[in-house]
Amino acid sequence: MVTGDWVVGDHLGLPVPATAAALRDGGEAFLTKAFRAFGALGEDNEVARVGRCEELTGGSTGRKLLLDVEYAHPQPGLRTDLFVKFSRDFDDPVRDRGRTQMASEVVFAVLARTPGFPIAVPHPRFADYHAGTGTGILITDRITFGHNGIERQYHKCLDTEMPRPEEHYRALVTAVARLAGTHRSGRLPDDLSSAFPVDLRASTVGESVPLSPEKLHHRLSRLSEFGAAHPGLLPPNVRSPEFLARLRDEAAEVLCREEAIWRSLREAEDHIALCHWNANVDNAWFWRDGDDVLQCGLMDWGCVSQMNVAMALWGALCGAETVLWDNHFDDLIALFCSEVTAAGGPRPDGDVLVRHVLLYMALMGITWLLDVPARIHRRLSDADAHATRSDPRIRDDEGLRAPLQMLTNVLNLWQTRGLREPLAALG
Repeated sequence: MVTGDWVVGDHLGLPVPATAAALRDGGEAFLTKAFRAFGALGEDNEVARVGRCEELTGGSTGRKLLLDVEYAHPQPGLRTDLFVKFSRDFDDPVRDRGRTQMASEVVFAVLARTPGFPIAVPHPRFADYHAGTGTGILITDRITFGHNGIERQYHKCLDTEMPRPEEHYRALVTAVARLAGTHRSGRLPDDLSSAFPVDLRASTVGESVPLSPEKLHHRLSRLSEFGAAHPGLLPPNVRSPEFLARLRDEAAEVLCREEAIWRSLREAEDHIALCHWNANVDNAWFWRDGDDVLQCGLMDWGCVSQMNVAMALWGALCGAETVLWDNHFDDLIALFCSEVTAAGGPRPDGDVLVRHVLLYMALMGITWLLDVPARIHRRLSDADAHATRSDPRIRDDEGLRAPLQMLTNVLNLWQTRGLREPLAALG
């Protein structure tokens, strides 16, 4: 049922706002009823006043708000500084296409309230979703970056500005592994964890446009021209004629064997677990515990599902500096396997996990990232041979900075690790 800017949520049966304006109109009465229905507020308490209600920009899907409230009876742990995420952006059709990502995020918000949940997430106050329209809302406690012991927020593909990146990625990988291991241990409520499907192709950035061999050939040719024209934008090892010739052959084989790759990822049953699909540093926050050990929480759980853990590792590491892959990838794989086991899950096979990361990386690379040269050419038509990724037009634009860094990581991994053995192992 849809009435104006409101829908009736599928889970709790309450009218919920689809827009910031509707939330403002609903005000204290809506928030009180919603928080009570979700179990976040007692029947003897209410939202007495809505203060700040400020829209945020950014993100790849629906609108966001910073929301401040006051309660009739303030209580310890009852936060007044909240974050609101809508699934919809009615003013931007491209962003609005991502509205279905909240479907699983709402179920996850309920799961995350389970006592003893193994990792830190923003505490949910209310969540509901209307599948018929892809309209939903999530209200959580706000992460106060830079305050109360929480480090400042780190942006995607700007790890050169992050202190001790290796330590941060160890904390991040540990969080991903603990959730995966706890899920596989059976300690999460089955009625909630079973609601997350195993649909590996749905656990990606979206529906891709079919890639023909001819289009792949064209994009690889464009990549070679791009590397020659802009040597400062790609490292020397991925611009060499020898590697580019090998890439052309192996990329064609990856495309031909796409179905076999997906089958290999799906059939590794001990490697399937509930995971964050995009646990990059911009979807994390960090703090130090009483023993000065760096800890990590994860937010933005759109598309959360059961997937091959290699997919989650690529999602967590794809935006890191290339030097982290060169120097610490094997250590992070070993850490992940140990933490899954410590959380009660079956120990992943480290060699198989590396192979799956490489295969999934290759699929994501040819499907989503080979258009980076064309994108940069369209946006920076005057870039010359001296251009580097420190150019402010690249550095300050996540839409260029991030895919360029991810493409660099794909090519570097392909050149240093190779795809011959992973492809041969498919049989």
